[in-house]
Amino acid sequence: MKTALLLIAVVLAATAAGLARAEGTTQHGATVSTTVSKLGRILADGRGRTLYLFERDPRGRSACTGDCAVYWPPLVTRSGPTAGRNAKQSLLGVIRRSNGTRQVTYAGHPLYRYVGDTRPGSTSGQDSHIFGAGWYVLSPAGRKIESAGS
Repeated sequence: MKTALLLIAVVLAATAAGLARAEGTTQHGATVSTTVSKLGRILADGRGRTLYLFERDPRGRSACTGDCAVYWPPLVTRSGPTAGRNAKQSLLGVIRRSNGTRQVTYAGHPLYRYVGDTRPGSTSGQDSHIFGAGWYVLSPAGRKIESAGS
């Protein structure tokens, strides 16, 4: 049992580190779009990966750094973000993170992905309460979705 748990921890850590490296690279003009999930229509990045807000973020700043950003990689960009299908360009923005990268925002919320989401439209990070606050998907209107139909 201990060996299995250790193996799971090692695999998760390696996956998180690999995704952080891959996702931490700055994209040219990140795209924010929508996808359909069990929670309804939600925001996603250009590859269909679910985007989340972090309730601990003060307006216009990110509170997710260090280990938090390993498990919840911020959606970063080099140029202005673009609205894809059913997303609103007027709700997109950018903030400067403490490390100097530019993080995409939607309706003022800094956007993140979750390393546990293994396929497009996956929402396994929904309603998680780690790193000091809750994590929630967003509607195309930029509002937190707490449950299906909200």
